Amino acid sequence: MKFLGSLYRFSSSWVGTICIVLFIILFVAQAFVIPSGSMRVTLLEGDFLFVKKFSYGIPTPHIPFIEVPVAPDSDGDGHLFQGKRPQRGDIVVFRYPKDEKIHYVKRNFAVGGDEVIFDLDNFYLRPNEGDEFIEQNYDKSDIVILNGQKYVKEPYKFKGINYNPHFRNAMRASMLGNLERKSLAMRPIMVAESEKVYEYGSVKFNAFYIKVPQDEFFMIGDNRNNSGDSRYWGTVPYRLIVGKPWFTYFSIDPDKKIRWERIGRFIDTLQSDESLIYEQK
Repeated sequence: MKFLGSLYRFSSSWVGTICIVLFIILFVAQAFVIPSGSMRVTLLEGDFLFVKKFSYGIPTPHIPFIEVPVAPDSDGDGHLFQGKRPQRGDIVVFRYPKDEKIHYVKRNFAVGGDEVIFDLDNFYLRPNEGDEFIEQNYDKSDIVILNGQKYVKEPYKFKGINYNPHFRNAMRASMLGNLERKSLAMRPIMVAESEKVYEYGSVKFNAFYIKVPQDEFFMIGDNRNNSGDSRYWGTVPYRLIVGKPWFTYFSIDPDKKIRWERIGRFIDTLQSDESLIYEQK
């Protein structure tokens, strides 16, 4: 009882309050705001989220804003304690591979060993478990043959995933521009079963391909035609995984109007409740 009394007095003090808040921020939950439209219409610009930092282990804590680590990462895996890895289809918060002080949020399309094809109109997944796994876990109408192998066309059925036609030409130009600069993570291929043929210089192709390295993840935005993601800057290693979005604690639209209907909603609700999935603008 004496210990509990001392603990209560400590937690009631200014020092105790600061310690508790820091513990929560460093190890439990961290505030995050959606800065861009890459996850629209599942997550919207101006959604303020709490990120559950213990979803995939305990990441090495960093001081907020300046992002300086406060504990050594002796084994180089970016975590104090490892945990389960992001699953296919999870929405994940991670550190941007090109600048690890910046946090991104995307959907995990593929895990290590998976193969991904993007034909500029659709994504296709070949899980590393192979044909039998595909047949047992995916709808037969979604299974297609590409270069003689079974793939799953658009395996995730969340309502917010979309190909906004307003950005289709810009996305294609961006893919081709990055291909010319040799800064595209995916490589051009010819898919025999497709009648499309694109030419860029001396290169003929009709799709882009990548095989995800082990313990890395292929992250893409739900707003497929307007998202800077793993197509461009590559896969995300486990050491950069921070956590999973938890719930929205605030939401405001570009006109500074509060979106009351989104406040307090868990992410699973935001991606499955059609009344909360806004139309494209």
